[in-house]
Amino acid sequence: MKVLVTGVKGQLGYDVVKELEKRGMEAVGVDIDEMDITDAVSVNEVIKGVAPDAVIHCAAYTAVDAAEDNVELCRKVNADGPRNIALVCKELDIKMIQISTDYVFQGLGERPWEPEDKADPQSVYGLTKYEGEQAVMENLDKYFIVRIAWVFGINGKNFVKTMLNLGKTRDKLTVVCDQFGSPTYTYDLAKLLVDMVQTDKYGIYHATNEGFCNWYEFACEIFKQAGIAVEVAPVSSDQYPAKAKRPFNSRMSKDKLEENGFDRLPDWKDALGRYLKELGE
Repeated sequence: MKVLVTGVKGQLGYDVVKELEKRGMEAVGVDIDEMDITDAVSVNEVIKGVAPDAVIHCAAYTAVDAAEDNVELCRKVNADGPRNIALVCKELDIKMIQISTDYVFQGLGERPWEPEDKADPQSVYGLTKYEGEQAVMENLDKYFIVRIAWVFGINGKNFVKTMLNLGKTRDKLTVVCDQFGSPTYTYDLAKLLVDMVQTDKYGIYHATNEGFCNWYEFACEIFKQAGIAVEVAPVSSDQYPAKAKRPFNSRMSKDKLEENGFDRLPDWKDALGRYLKELGE
């Protein structure tokens, strides 16, 4: 099987290519230099040139706060990009995995979000990612939409790396304690996506590591597992004003994975331990 992976320079795209290669599949990783997803002509030429059996679309505009001031660019990447890819996939009759986000929901309450729950994005980033989902569903039958959250991987910036760096230079830190979700290791996520792309069990899925926590609890666990002595104090979100609204509830139900024969991802604490080992911490 030959799979085209976008966003290969990002955390998830990098791990997806590695996972495909590990299983003996042909992976073609592209980023903006090889294929500008906002340019329909470029997308058409590259995908047809590669002639893959599937596209796993990991590339996205993910600067959540900057998106509030760069609506047009964010929409081009997160909505027009998936549409451009979906149209070529439809023409070639190949399947597509579209990576989406918990930000498509309004982010309140405590109940884990189900894939079929009503979308109500509260930020430009969330809105454009939802528009990307719609663009794929409107133009394609063979699609998987996989919503993810709180990712960390070996390639690129993430919360774990930020905490580790701060822990080495600071004695005290404050971290928000009223936003809940599931930290998710891109290595584990990549394995699921490669499992998924080999099936025809199309639809919308949620995929995060098992277990829930808040950012404060996540930070405490990072320092505990890394053996770094730092004092962490919990604070509320209103003490960290940000341009874009963050979801308080990013908990997502993964029941649908199991119902369709896919393995749930391991517990997030287990994933964090393996990740720290990979980082050499």
